Parts: sequence; C-alpha cells; structure tokens
Amino acid sequence: MHRYSWALAALGPVSSVVVSASPLAFRSPSYVSHQDRLDGVKEAFQRSWDGYYEYAFPNDSLKPISKTYDNDRNGWGASAVDAISTALIMENTEVVKQIVDHIKTINFNQTVEGAEQVSLFETTIRYLGGLVSAYDFLTGPFEGIVDQDSVDTILDQAVNLAELLSIAFDTPSGVPINDLVFNGPDGPVTTNEATNGIATIGTLILEWTRLSDLTGDDKYANLTRTGEDWLLNVKNPEVGEPYPGLIGTNVNVKDGTFADGRGGWNGGTDSFYEYLIKMYLYDSERFGVFKDRWIAAIDSSITYLASHPSNRPELTFLAAYNGAGPDKLNFVSSHLACFDGGNIILGGLTLDNEDYIKFGLELVNGCHETYLGTVTGIGPESFRWQDSKLTNASNNGAAPSDQAAFYAKNGYWITSSAYILRPEVVESYYYAYRATGDTKYQDWAWDAFLHINETCSAGVGFSAVTNVNAANGGSFYDSQESFWFAEVLKYSYLIQAGEAPYQVSADHNNEWVFNTEAHPVRVAGKPI
Repeated sequence: MHRYSWALAALGPVSSVVVSASPLAFRSPSYVSHQDRLDGVKEAFQRSWDGYYEYAFPNDSLKPISKTYDNDRNGWGASAVDAISTALIMENTEVVKQIVDHIKTINFNQTVEGAEQVSLFETTIRYLGGLVSAYDFLTGPFEGIVDQDSVDTILDQAVNLAELLSIAFDTPSGVPINDLVFNGPDGPVTTNEATNGIATIGTLILEWTRLSDLTGDDKYANLTRTGEDWLLNVKNPEVGEPYPGLIGTNVNVKDGTFADGRGGWNGGTDSFYEYLIKMYLYDSERFGVFKDRWIAAIDSSITYLASHPSNRPELTFLAAYNGAGPDKLNFVSSHLACFDGGNIILGGLTLDNEDYIKFGLELVNGCHETYLGTVTGIGPESFRWQDSKLTNASNNGAAPSDQAAFYAKNGYWITSSAYILRPEVVESYYYAYRATGDTKYQDWAWDAFLHINETCSAGVGFSAVTNVNAANGGSFYDSQESFWFAEVLKYSYLIQAGEAPYQVSADHNNEWVFNTEAHPVRVAGKPI
C-alpha cells in the first residue's frame, strides 16, 4: 500500500485562520478554505479516475487490485456518470469532457450481458441524478466548459432513461416496482415483486421532479408523486405508522398499504426521510406537506428513538423499531444511518429551528465516535449498543463477551466490520460545518480522509475493506463503487473549500439541493 507525501505532511498542523463558533452561530457562520487539503482530495480523485479510466471504463466500477471491472449498475458507466458533478466542482475539465463524450454514447435501451436486472432506485440516484445535475451545472456555474449541443444531449439522455424506467410505475396503486428487466424484445418489463420499500419509493421524487421542471413535462414528477403519496398518507397506520411520521418499511404494490411496521433511519428506509425536507427546500410551495411530515418524523425520532449507551450516556444514536413501544426498539445503527445528523441539521437551518440543529450535532458527534474507536480510524458498517434506560429489558442485551472491553471504552460494539467506501459520516460533518463554521468538523473530515487513504488505497485506486478494527483494514474486497466519486470525494472536497453558489448555505439562500448520491440540482425558481 502506497502512502502519499501530501497525506503524510498533512498529519501535522495545518496553517490556517481558526474560526471558533458556537452551534447557534448558524445564522452567519464564517468559513475557512484549506488549499493543501483540497489538493490532497483532488489527487485521490485523479488517482481513482485514472485507474478507472484505464482499466474499467466504460464499464461501471473499477476493481483496483485485479485491474479489471464490475458491471454492477447495468454496464452504462456508473462511475463516469457518478463522477461528473464532482469533476465539475473540482474544475477538472479534462475528466468532465471525457465523461460528457461518454454520456452521449450510452444506449440506455440495453444493459450488458449478465446485468439485465435494473434497479429503479439506484439508476435514478446515480444516472438520472447525475445527468440532471450535470445539465444544471453546465447551464449554470460551469457554463461554457463543453459545447451547447453536448449539454442538450445530456438532458435528452435523461429523458430517454426516464422514459424507459417509467414502466415501473404501471401498477394498480402507482407504487413503483423497483426491479426491472431490460434487453427483452418488447423493451423493459417489471418483475413480479409484491412489495417495495419506502426508500426505493420515496427517493425518486427529487430527480424526476427536476426532470419535469427542466423539460416542462409534468408526467415525470406525477409518476413519482403518486407512489410518494401512499407514504405521506398511510392507509393503515395501525400497521404502517408506529409513531407519528415514522413509518414501516415495505408497501404493497397492489393497494399501497403497509406490509409491516418495521423501520428507522437505516438502509431501506433512510433516504425517504432525507427527501422530505429536501423537497421542501427544493420548492416550499409545491411540497409544504413534505415539511410537515419531516417535522413529525424528527419529533418522533427525538422522543422515541434517541438512545444513549449505558456506559457512554453522553453519546446519542437513533434506534430502529419493529412496532410501537420501548420493547419494540432495536438498538442498532449503521454507517448508512449516519447521514441522519446532517439531514436534521439541514432541516433545522431550513426551518430556523435551533433545537433540531443541536440534536443533529449530537448525532454527528456520536458517529464521529464510531471512527475514533477502531484500529483504522474508520467507522464500521453496523454497530449496536445497550440503552442506558431500559435496564433488564429483553431487547436490551449486553455486549458479547469478546467485545465487552471494546464497548466499555467506546459505547458501541461492532456487528459488521466492513467499510465499503461509504460517505455518510463525512456528509454529516459537512452539514455540521456549514451550519456552524466550527473548523473542528473540517479537521474531523480530514482525519477521516487520511485514514481512508491510508487503509483503502489499493492497486490503481481505492478498495472497500473487510475489517475496520484490524490492522490495515483486514483484507480488500477489490471494489471501488461509483459513489466513491459522487459522495466521499465530493464531501471531502466541499468541506475544505471556500464559498460557491452550490455550497449549502446557513442563511436561507440555498440555490442548490443535493440528491442522496450528492448530485447538486438547482432549487426550483432560482435564476441561472
């Protein structure tokens, strides 16, 4: 494993203007730019891109050790499309032009052999989100980097893709089917899924609404709103809404009723809640009810799900649930769920609610502790804890004996030790920094980036690792997924960068909102 000189040098003190800010200084925070850190993130991006472009392009994902590729996202070049908004922010014109040239050649009618099953959710957040973001950027702050015909083609390709995916919504209830099959003689068809999850139903509306707003054709927004309405207006709340605003996971495609009351902020449910406040930020007039549902979900999360480890009660995590009541709580969380602090901070800024901001910062601190506790300095895929209040409850067991000492020190124990290049902890650092101007969040993000660089650098790029609590991360999975470009590198860069129109603002003047894959799209009604 190589160590790079910029990373080693940056382990020492960084010369900069230090800004101290209280959590409540969010109305007018000041920010600091660290050029040496920005250069370090740019180097990691270029190294990752060069490996991908030489050994994997135009396929989806690089296998950096074996120097080959995976087609894990349909074979349309997921890493390229996912990288374009980051390349634009870094002003990497050469890479931008390479990606734009590729986008013009994608045939969305066909997937590569062996990748016939297409996820509506993953394709929306990575490809459709990447395309509409690129169009917004290239007709806005980065206009002129490529010719107008190419820019128009990007929007045309987004329309082509949405038209193909639209078959997913042709169900009795309008709840889409997530898994589609391409390459048949009659075009895409749906699978026979009886249910779909709230994340895969509720994390479409931003991208599809933006496409409608760009094209003037409301049908794309209307398709996603029909399915979303079943989540906003739960038909069988006795099953599907255990707490006000907090809903189950799986919805019946036939009639829009909920099949369970299991949920929380982990994978499968997470980004439904994320998009509620982001849609209100996108257009407060059209999506006022989304704000109300987000507030209900946050208030219930604070009241019912907020939990403190028995031996580290100063830490705060959000529990999962399988129905209403303390005996139904499941004290488990994940790297994925660590976006929660950032989302709640964003909502607090949007709604001028200081209590939400402070609670979001508590959650950010808890996720930071998961990074501090491991050998590699990187947080695990999933973890558990023992709640400080529910003593002797059957759902509140102690740490296993082989992790008792680890739990006593850190306030959590590891249930899945992998790190697959996830962004969520750095993402929440970003929102915490933009809300407060407190440079400690920049330092936390830089520490995380240095540890990821040290542990995950592999072959011609970066790889997921098997064990964050083992020397060198255990072993490599030989996998560099596309969200490494879209999210980890983007948030690692933006938190160290200066002001720009697409940066999250603490003063109610946000011109852009980030989709769950960190692709910025222009807020409705904002001038170009």
